[in-house]
Amino acid sequence: MKYSHLFLIITLLLAVFLVMAFRSPGVQENTEKLSTEARLSPEDYPAYGSGCLASGCHAGIAPIREHDSKMAQDIYEKGKARGDMNGCVVCHKGDPETNDKLTAHKDMIRYPGSIWLEEGSCLQCHKDYYYNMHRNLMQTEAGKIQGALWGWGAQSGYDAIYGNYAIDDTNGLTPDVGTETYKSYMQKMREHFPGNFPKELQLLPEADISSIAEHPEQGVFTYLRSECLRCHVGVRGKQGRGDYHGDGCAACHIPFGDEGLYEGLDPSIPDDEPGHMLVHSIQSSRKAKLQINGKTWSGIPSETCSSCHNRGKRIGVSFLGLIESPYDTPWQADGSGQPKLHGKRYQFVRDDHHHSPESRDGNPYGGLLCQDCHTTIAMHGNGNIGGTTLGEVEVECSDCHGTPDNYPWELPIGYNDEFGLSTEAEARGLSTELLPEQLTFSSLYPPIDGYLFSARGNPFGNVVREGNAVIVHSAGGLDFRVPVLKKIRGEDAWTTPVKAKTAMINVGSHMDKMECYACHSTWAPQCYGCHVKIDYSNNFSSTDWLKTGEAHFPNGETSQTCPGKGGTRKLAGKATEGRTYIRWEDPILGVNGEGRIGPIITGCQQITTVIGPDGSMLVNNKIWHTPPYMENSGAEGQRGIDMSPAQPHTSSREARECTSCHANPKTLGYGISDGKYMQGYGSARYLDLQDNEGNVLSRNAIAQFNSIGGLDFDLSKVISRDGQQLQTVGHHWPLSGPLSQLSRDKMERAGVCMACHQDIPNGNIPIKMLVKAGKMLDMVPLTDEDHSELLNDDLRWSALTKVGIPACCILVILIIVYVVRRRRIKRK
Repeated sequence: MKYSHLFLIITLLLAVFLVMAFRSPGVQENTEKLSTEARLSPEDYPAYGSGCLASGCHAGIAPIREHDSKMAQDIYEKGKARGDMNGCVVCHKGDPETNDKLTAHKDMIRYPGSIWLEEGSCLQCHKDYYYNMHRNLMQTEAGKIQGALWGWGAQSGYDAIYGNYAIDDTNGLTPDVGTETYKSYMQKMREHFPGNFPKELQLLPEADISSIAEHPEQGVFTYLRSECLRCHVGVRGKQGRGDYHGDGCAACHIPFGDEGLYEGLDPSIPDDEPGHMLVHSIQSSRKAKLQINGKTWSGIPSETCSSCHNRGKRIGVSFLGLIESPYDTPWQADGSGQPKLHGKRYQFVRDDHHHSPESRDGNPYGGLLCQDCHTTIAMHGNGNIGGTTLGEVEVECSDCHGTPDNYPWELPIGYNDEFGLSTEAEARGLSTELLPEQLTFSSLYPPIDGYLFSARGNPFGNVVREGNAVIVHSAGGLDFRVPVLKKIRGEDAWTTPVKAKTAMINVGSHMDKMECYACHSTWAPQCYGCHVKIDYSNNFSSTDWLKTGEAHFPNGETSQTCPGKGGTRKLAGKATEGRTYIRWEDPILGVNGEGRIGPIITGCQQITTVIGPDGSMLVNNKIWHTPPYMENSGAEGQRGIDMSPAQPHTSSREARECTSCHANPKTLGYGISDGKYMQGYGSARYLDLQDNEGNVLSRNAIAQFNSIGGLDFDLSKVISRDGQQLQTVGHHWPLSGPLSQLSRDKMERAGVCMACHQDIPNGNIPIKMLVKAGKMLDMVPLTDEDHSELLNDDLRWSALTKVGIPACCILVILIIVYVVRRRRIKRK
């Protein structure tokens, strides 16, 4: 008996151990702390004080990864085989055995993450990533290029033709990575939309200055090469406050502060010279810990992403809650103006709920990182050439949140990602296996009940099911329980029950036809009017970021970084940008490429001016047009100013108010205040003295602002009341456009107050009596809630009187008829 009891106890203890070992670690929102015990001390190098780490050289430099990590141990092993116990030569080459600096640094790789490396460094272990990254949008920027050319009338179609560099897909048109489901999905997308998944890209041309007078639309080439394309991973970009970053792998995986100053302990790196990394350590997944100034972190901070994603759709800074501002207030502590960041100044609106889901004492705490949602395949590329962001991103809101009717694993592949194509009927289910890339390089988490799938069929390595709960493991070290809609519905645990049930359950078409963020993006950056001036006079020149990237060398450096190579390359002409006005509230709604209703924001409403080499005005405030009959236009074509469907990354837990869409003409595309204002650009405007006929009196008068030909409406107006489209909406996908006439008519409820108040309080006698009784009984509705409750009661009474009472009357009549007939039968 004693042995059987002992066996039972051991069995129970083992069971408890297994449960503890495989349960979700730290699944408590915002409670898990980053470990401060990561071995990151310089003294822990295998041979600290020797070789590159000798006193007077790089002693004190932080390890690229924790000393006991697999990556660091592999580097040390490789270094040992090459005579360098500390492994510096594995990534940087050079000679660690000499005290002569020039000899030690001969053939050295200063920037190991460069995408231009031909051998060694990151390329040793991540060769496939290099192939994919060269074809990824973060290197080609094909979608951005196509959009700019579209707005200048320099490209006639929707296809992605040009990239930052000439490139083709030598591996074939099937993705190199991902599940078979994902590969099949992407092949289907390519078959239906070949222009968005090109086989090759041509190098973006340069402006031909000799023919610029005949073809001023070439100014867009100068604009792109000198301004818009400075953030691709082939260069280090504009070295200014907030713009500091590495190139290639280092663009994301090496931390840079806004000021670009080094704060590590390597005495050979100046700490007062902008342009340096913050610390010599890799940031990647949760398992990779970094330390600086007594603080430890993991993952890639969202601020790293915003060093590039602050132009165009501005999703990086919007996620952090910032919007561009023309003002330098509030003043700094010393009375100076707000410093520029990314070349702009900002104001704070509200950060995305995913960035700051909790608040403690009014301060945001924790939050998700960009990489927690955006998958490794979307970020590094799948080996094929992408032509647009929407074609590359594989994640949808419902992948984690599900719908009120279905858990995420009950949804089919392709849900919320339809593009007008049919989706599979089968539930996507869960996965217990990860991709090889995830197993090799990512932080691994127990699957518990299974890993969730993306809308395109790849497993999320950091998102797991636990019962009917969904847990997201953030690379930043925190774990979050996701609000799962079906679970909330079952428990009736809505934050705002009436609004939530009405919007998502009672009005089911919202879920069928709209993006979740159509309602939950409560604001979005709207920079109306992108005024671009290209000036070729006075020998103006600018940095040509593509030529700078093309001027690269075997050690991975470009002319921008390599000493003695002339610095950044130049091109003729200078670009200057401006705005008409900026807004953030009540984003306009339209239809995106997936065929779903969502926000549309100012993609690039380009209004262009080009000055020739001799100073002559070639075009002034010109709005270009598309070819005839495109974008619901006529023979003259559509205006090339563009409103772009976007996921603004400004979600809040509580959605925007119903009235912000249904009673707001701006949201429907009719413009702010129904487009009544901002219509004065048809002619130049003078503010000097004028007579009673509007004639300017002074012969020295200068127009306060010039005219913009063809702009006789507010830039926030997408479509007229009679259904005439006024500007383009998206320029990549056939389904994108303004809201249809049917959608606008069904949505608009502006003026519904008049339905009641045209008769209240002085209508007919019964209404006057009702108003009088309401006042006497103190039942007059004052607040919005009072009105809602009153209308709901009236609706019920109306249903009762219009349907219930007639039905009862019919029933009574039928009973009477039945009784009368029975009596007649009995009499017979």
